[in-house]
Amino acid sequence: MTSTMQAIIATQAGGPDVLMQVARPVPVPGAGEILIEVAAAGVNRPDLMQRSGAVPLPAGVTDVLGLEVAGRVVDGDAGLRGQAVMALVKGGGYARYCLAKASHCLAVPEGLTMEEAAALPEALFTVWHNLFERGRLSKGEVVLVHGGASGVGTIAIRMAIARGATAIATVGSNAKKKAVEALGATAINYRTDDFVAAARSATGGRGVDVVLDIVGGSYVARNLDVLAPGGRHVSLSFMEGGVVPIDLGLVMRKGLYLTSSTLRPKSDEEKTAIAAVLRAEVLPLVASGVVRPLIWRQLALSDAAQAHRMLEANENIGKVLLLPTGDGHE
Repeated sequence: MTSTMQAIIATQAGGPDVLMQVARPVPVPGAGEILIEVAAAGVNRPDLMQRSGAVPLPAGVTDVLGLEVAGRVVDGDAGLRGQAVMALVKGGGYARYCLAKASHCLAVPEGLTMEEAAALPEALFTVWHNLFERGRLSKGEVVLVHGGASGVGTIAIRMAIARGATAIATVGSNAKKKAVEALGATAINYRTDDFVAAARSATGGRGVDVVLDIVGGSYVARNLDVLAPGGRHVSLSFMEGGVVPIDLGLVMRKGLYLTSSTLRPKSDEEKTAIAAVLRAEVLPLVASGVVRPLIWRQLALSDAAQAHRMLEANENIGKVLLLPTGDGHE
């Protein structure tokens, strides 16, 4: 193993062009950490927000981008060396080697490729905690997933269906509609149809039990409208704005719940607890093939700017990955 590696950083706040490949020392694991030789890294919207300056880099976190990886353990916990793992990380994924907390890693099930594994950690942690813990989605209920063709959206659909719920999803094109319907969801093209009316129609007028929202802004009032009595509104992000008016009368009449969470600031202990539940509740679904990611593109590490442009243009159906060891492919 060499002492230096290639990694991707943002030289300043800005567009995709501020991303640069640089040489960095290979990190050294500390207590409770392992060093992963990265086979693939997932690209996520929080990466774009960090690069643009919308979300500041947390104190003490590497400026190398990337929040999820898969690869083999090459240093750290002796009991894990040589094992294939997928990991949620605070940063550092866009690199040849990446540090991770051992307790935030999941074993890669047999039959899952490293690329598929790299597409899962951020989505599994996010969906489980927000949709099933905070949103309390249960068997027999209905969830409306906004951004159904995204990496998180596709996993939310598959996990909801695997656990006995019904999924409705909004998408922005007919190609995405077809892909989401292939996952088993009822798809609504929000560019041509009113998602409130369509979701009401799909539920016989009752409305949905949970909304998993990424838009914020004007969507919030419409989300509350489409929720059934006792419904739960879960915010993952707010691309259209985070400060919105709320009709508290409607919230009271329907007995609605509004909740939200984000992974990166959570304590190591909270992430460790989520990882433990994922091992028990979700990894068996991954191992059986019921929950698998959709991969849109696999690009070389040096093409990180192109990967960011794809997500910003909402081109992707599923995940975009970076491959530190290869040239990538379309």
